[in-house]
Amino acid sequence: MTRPVMAGLLTAIVGFTSSFAVVLAGLRAVGATPAEAASGLLALCALQGVGILWLTRRHRLPLTLAWSTPGAAVLASSGGVDGGWHAAVGAFLVVGGLVLLTALWPALGRLIASIPAPIAQAMLAGVLLSLCLAPVRGVVDHPLVVGPAVVVWLALLRVAPRWAVPAAFGTALVTIGVDIARTGGLDGPLVPHLAWTTPSFTWGAVIGIAVPLYVVTMASQNVPGVAVMASYGFDVPWRETMLVTGVGTAVGAAAGGHAINLAAITTALSASPEAHPDPRRRWVAAHTAGWAYLVLAVVSAALTSFVAAAPAGVAEAVAGLGLLATLGSSLSGALSSMDGREAAVVTFLVAASGVTLLGVGAAFWALAAGLAVVAVLRRRAGLRMAPETGPSS
Repeated sequence: MTRPVMAGLLTAIVGFTSSFAVVLAGLRAVGATPAEAASGLLALCALQGVGILWLTRRHRLPLTLAWSTPGAAVLASSGGVDGGWHAAVGAFLVVGGLVLLTALWPALGRLIASIPAPIAQAMLAGVLLSLCLAPVRGVVDHPLVVGPAVVVWLALLRVAPRWAVPAAFGTALVTIGVDIARTGGLDGPLVPHLAWTTPSFTWGAVIGIAVPLYVVTMASQNVPGVAVMASYGFDVPWRETMLVTGVGTAVGAAAGGHAINLAAITTALSASPEAHPDPRRRWVAAHTAGWAYLVLAVVSAALTSFVAAAPAGVAEAVAGLGLLATLGSSLSGALSSMDGREAAVVTFLVAASGVTLLGVGAAFWALAAGLAVVAVLRRRAGLRMAPETGPSS
């Protein structure tokens, strides 16, 4: 029993430490105050923990949920939106509704699955680029704070890759603590507290935040999560999982949580033979992760205040380290095929540009531009084939 319990603790610790700074950066970018960002992190931890406990107890499967790290990166690249934080919360609520609709209306899931994978991956890569450049800027601007984290990350990347990002975060927390001790104490809350926000709905937030957030959450988290589970011989109860994550996203929206989904990368930590040789016992690992997330929810406020006290740009720099692997896989997926590569490149460039048009952020326009290029290229290919495939005269 000890083995799956340890695997579950590892799943939660790695999942939390490798990306919580990304979540905070994303929430702050769309207008959350430090207290509202802390509330969002608390809601995400608590709701995904409860969701894991429900699904694992009910199905005896190593089903692990997570917050949408790619979605948080979309928020970080979107910046302020028309309507501010209230409109961003409204967009989170829309995402929860779309996930619920996916569970109840399979056609919507098929529509998302019909988006070419290179386009979705290129959009995500473009969104991630600015955050992944942050470590470079951070080393230059704050070498004594960011530099040690980069060195630790690089050293562990060689000998213990799984722990490279958590260790880098731990190192950053130590250097931030030294800086805080030198310049002054913490100003933020240390006790977890939910800050409720009344959602509002604006065209720019729904199109510029909700749509890209939903697409990347489905394409980069839920669909790969099902594939990872299948690789270990487990069938995900798709409809119920989408219902649980949709309800969790909708409930957590007013508290600042952006999106909850099926875990992809960390799923392997609890679903693989490393968790337990007997597949029937691996659900214990995921169940333990659920309890661990509830504990992490309690300390989330203190961590948020700690990170908020760091010099400007430090949190983003450390978050960028945690996204480098995701950027690499996204670029690989975007450019894996020569057919239609131009569409992927256009999508990447528009997303990376960070432009805002008609109050809508770059992520949506990147998706629209990529799909437009795909349509043109397919039409061109069809016209080329027409003389050969059409009826002879």
